[in-house]
Amino acid sequence: MSSPSIPQRGLWLDPFRALGTAEQAQLAVAGLQARVVTTLDELQELLSDADCLVIRLAGSVDLLREVQALMKSVACQCPVICRVERKSLEIAVAAMHEGACHVLDLDDWSAAQWQIALARPQAKSLKPVQAAPARPAASRSVVYVDPASRNLLALAQRVAQANVTVLLEGPTGSGKEVLARVLHESSPAASGPFIGLNCAAIPELMIEDMLFGHEKGAFTGALKEHKGLFEQAQGGTLFLDEITEMPIHLQAKLLRVLQERTLVRLGGDRLVSLDVRVIAATNKNLAEAILQREFREDLYFRLSTFKLRVPALQQRPGDILPLVARLLARHAADGQPYRVNAEAQAQLLAYAWPGNVRELENVVLRAIVICSDHLITHEHLMFDDNAALPVLAAAAPVEADLSSLLPQQPIDALAPIGAGLQANVKCSEQRLIQAALETTQSRDAAAKKLGISPRTLRYKMAKFRSYSQGLALTS
Repeated sequence: MSSPSIPQRGLWLDPFRALGTAEQAQLAVAGLQARVVTTLDELQELLSDADCLVIRLAGSVDLLREVQALMKSVACQCPVICRVERKSLEIAVAAMHEGACHVLDLDDWSAAQWQIALARPQAKSLKPVQAAPARPAASRSVVYVDPASRNLLALAQRVAQANVTVLLEGPTGSGKEVLARVLHESSPAASGPFIGLNCAAIPELMIEDMLFGHEKGAFTGALKEHKGLFEQAQGGTLFLDEITEMPIHLQAKLLRVLQERTLVRLGGDRLVSLDVRVIAATNKNLAEAILQREFREDLYFRLSTFKLRVPALQQRPGDILPLVARLLARHAADGQPYRVNAEAQAQLLAYAWPGNVRELENVVLRAIVICSDHLITHEHLMFDDNAALPVLAAAAPVEADLSSLLPQQPIDALAPIGAGLQANVKCSEQRLIQAALETTQSRDAAAKKLGISPRTLRYKMAKFRSYSQGLALTS
């Protein structure tokens, strides 16, 4: 993404002006959870839990020097972002000379500029002064806010320090590749390459060549030698997604490579030594795959030196709104931040998210397309219909004549042009639903014909009824 940062915990020190609620919301969109401190004593107490400091300078850099002296006295260093009046150029220059990671204009609240400021501390942050080993920094391209996610992140960072093969398990779209990148970025091999391969997306005949490479003349068309992904990932990490889709005969070769830490290219006889960390991922039950003889048991034990399970999004609700904020910030192309009202936030938190983070991104993108004033309401949220099916099966609703719920006045044309795009879309959709009900025998049949669930059909008709009443009142 150039990805905005995940929410960073920042301490906010401004002796001259309080931080307002609206300004805090703008900072949250940019990726900063600001906690106001008013004294240096309070700053010292909270310093160890902060990702960065934001301080306001006026007239001199004395406050910056005091803060740095305080951090030195408690053997803790934290990146500092300074806010300076636009006219005080000399203060801004002096702050950078004194070690500030970034300087922002005092009145600049744009998400784009704050994302740049928050990205700087990651590159320039200092190691703790104390002799204890530094904790690996969290990847700033992901969101880990929910307690379950924070626990997973902490465990992943510890696992990253050991050179062991890792197996990631979790449902589709939950963020397994994101966690694989965290493992790579938190490891001693972070400066090396991160190479990924989706084993389900490559034709079976090509996977072996892509993984292990070939020598010149190994087969027709092999006009020069080719280094496979294992060799391309030397000194770094190779991520094998959907590992259960790898052909069974290649699983044996992969097992040997993992055991011997060497490989032989296709058509060659020379051993190539490997220095590669392997991370594999699957959304399937590997125990069942082993029973069905679709996956080798010995390869499973070789890959699962350490297993990490990525929870479904529904199991880590604390990540939902921060993910939404990050996605909205990423797509705020004109610099104007998007806002989400309370009702829409409640809907986002209440939804089951069967498609996990991938589905959340789809819902946010739909809302951005429909929303015209940068305020997202519940009317802009279009969820995937398949999430309603389990609820319908349990509720067993009573069949009814649904045509009575539709507006009684026929709609033979689109709404007036002045009514806008949204009104025209509503009218077109209503005509399709009315036609489907008139040409089918039941709710289920009408919903099937429209390609939506019965629950969605009922919801849309209720909305159209209230919409029609609203039109009648205004006419």
